[in-house]
Amino acid sequence: MSDILVIGGGIAGLASAARLSHLGRVMLLERETALGYHASGRSAAMFEETYGLPTTIALNQASRAYHAEANGGVLSPRGLMLVARAGEEAAFEADLQTMQMDALSPSEAAAMIPILDLGVITQAGYRAYAWDIDTDRLMQNFARELRANGGEIHTGAEVTSIRRDGGTWHITTTDERTFSAQILVNAAGAWVDQIAALAGVAPVGITPLRRSMARLPAPDGHDVAHWPMLFGPGETWYAKPDAGALIVSPADEEPTPPMDAWADDMVLAEGLARFEAHVTLPVTRLLANWAGLRSFAPDRQLVIGEDPAAPGFFWCAGQGGYGFQTAPAYSALLADLVAGRVPEVGADLAAALSPNRFGGA
Repeated sequence: MSDILVIGGGIAGLASAARLSHLGRVMLLERETALGYHASGRSAAMFEETYGLPTTIALNQASRAYHAEANGGVLSPRGLMLVARAGEEAAFEADLQTMQMDALSPSEAAAMIPILDLGVITQAGYRAYAWDIDTDRLMQNFARELRANGGEIHTGAEVTSIRRDGGTWHITTTDERTFSAQILVNAAGAWVDQIAALAGVAPVGITPLRRSMARLPAPDGHDVAHWPMLFGPGETWYAKPDAGALIVSPADEEPTPPMDAWADDMVLAEGLARFEAHVTLPVTRLLANWAGLRSFAPDRQLVIGEDPAAPGFFWCAGQGGYGFQTAPAYSALLADLVAGRVPEVGADLAAALSPNRFGGA
């Protein structure tokens, strides 16, 4: 028997398990045969403090020092550029202000990303304070912390039943293994409402949204390593250097059931066309394409805390597209709540993220 059992081996589950391992014996269960298989393995991997709702921005800010310093840090400089064409002025100005960007002339932008089409680009903005996250290293760091504190990770452990007897949760997996713990943490990503249902807990209404991605060869032999991430007003598309290539996404958000997602060809084509409309070189081939699920609560804020109707059942859900960049803060908040400590991120932020906002007993 463990003190705490965490369901989900993505960044949410790993970060939470690592933090909780300082409080007692922790067991982590992941249905796939590898950690970070779904959304966590398909992330754009950016840290940008001004990205998200106010509560998400607060978590970003509370996570920055950890990302920069813990275990040697996981950040490397990237930068963020916004470009617009005629007719996109209102959306451009809104993003420029929200993301605290400095205005650039189109020619200044093209000096940084030479494939920009100066015949159509009318406005540009830039923010230097945006970083790539080494997501693999971050996940390994959390896994190492968990194991160093005596915690265990079990992959290939899909949960099939959950029941509570007295003050203990009992979990069975597909291979008929059984686990038990006093505290159960639901960090199952797109599957969190399904896990809640198995436990007899009311869902909070998490909706998985598909996001499609394509990897393109570096355009015309350019060295893209130091290009900033590029996006269009209203986040209608983005492009990001990655391992010598470019990742391009239509930034789609299509509701879908929890699944091993794949890219929609038509949606991907539309996103690539929006990218092409801002650059001088056409997209001639793809190296790969894929999709991930970004899971949101109805109000698009994270859900962190104990269920009001199920003592000992804690949610760590609704990370959406912010799971990696906010992980240090929300995992620390979860550990504070499980330990009964005053939340380091502040009582107001903890209350805003609590599942209590959805009602319950």
